[in-house]
Amino acid sequence: MKKILLSFMTVGAMFFATEKVQAQVEEVEEIEEIEMEKEHEEFVSIDVMELPQAVKDALMTDYNGAVASEAWVKTIDDKNIYKLKVDVKGETEKVYIDQDGKWLEKDDLEDMEK
Repeated sequence: MKKILLSFMTVGAMFFATEKVQAQVEEVEEIEEIEMEKEHEEFVSIDVMELPQAVKDALMTDYNGAVASEAWVKTIDDKNIYKLKVDVKGETEKVYIDQDGKWLEKDDLEDMEK
């Protein structure tokens, strides 16, 4: 009888432990989704083929062999700013460039938004 009672207690403890672990995993996934949404906030996804020729030229010139896999656009002071996900020799980078093909740092964007 003691063994049966002990078995039920063990199963119950395992059940509650796995519930807490699952809840923590779901919370972490939700936090990651929120952070990704904040990062893309105000930037609107566009097709890479819609990029202006100046942006394509700058990418080809300055990032030799790079391929833009994703693109987003945001308008600041009547100027389009593009955020690109670029694959450079197997590594992924996120870069910012204006409509004229001038590369920007993230700090430049913050200054422009002020």
